[in-house]
Amino acid sequence: MAAWLEHKLSRAGHTVFVTTTHQLLPTAFVAASERIRTAKIRSELSVQEIAAPEQIAPHAIALGAGVSLTGEEASLDSVHGAGRLILLHDPKMAAEWGNEFRFVCYAQAPLEIEIGTDPFIADVAWSWLTDALDDRGVKYTAIAGTATKTISTGYGQLSHQPDGAQLQLRASWTPLETDYENHVEAWSELLCLIAGLPHDEGLTSLDAHRHKQQTQH
Repeated sequence: MAAWLEHKLSRAGHTVFVTTTHQLLPTAFVAASERIRTAKIRSELSVQEIAAPEQIAPHAIALGAGVSLTGEEASLDSVHGAGRLILLHDPKMAAEWGNEFRFVCYAQAPLEIEIGTDPFIADVAWSWLTDALDDRGVKYTAIAGTATKTISTGYGQLSHQPDGAQLQLRASWTPLETDYENHVEAWSELLCLIAGLPHDEGLTSLDAHRHKQQTQH
């Protein structure tokens, strides 16, 4: 069985209507997309549904997020932290993935130089992801990823800039149940923790956040 899908993307301050009336979408993918849109996200994040990358899977839904430390809307490339989350759907990959769906996430944020030189910070970042998933009781398999920390020093005309540090985490995993919104909420928590925010400050639904964006444009 299949279903039609109509949704909105907010990009570059404009609301773009994307209606896929020419394409028949699998019911399972439509249902997963709807559950993702009900996720409750950290109030410190500005989250938008963005165009999913092509040629990775037949169907995908993607979210972008930026961290705000002031309570105002943040851009998706916020200097305080940013991330992406994609849910891929490809029944042909079920044997390799362990299911026909797979999450792919990315999160990055600047670090204080003292934290960036901590030899265990990459291990801590990875534990933030797995703990966020486990705390929400989601079942998943085949998790994989990398945590990368970088230290930068300016030279020449950039020598006046102070040393900087950044932490990046890339991961993918296969959900085993249909509680996709819980995976989104775990990613939301991960991104805030990487950006140096405390646990679970405040939550707001993606639908409520989308409504707020629509009323501003």
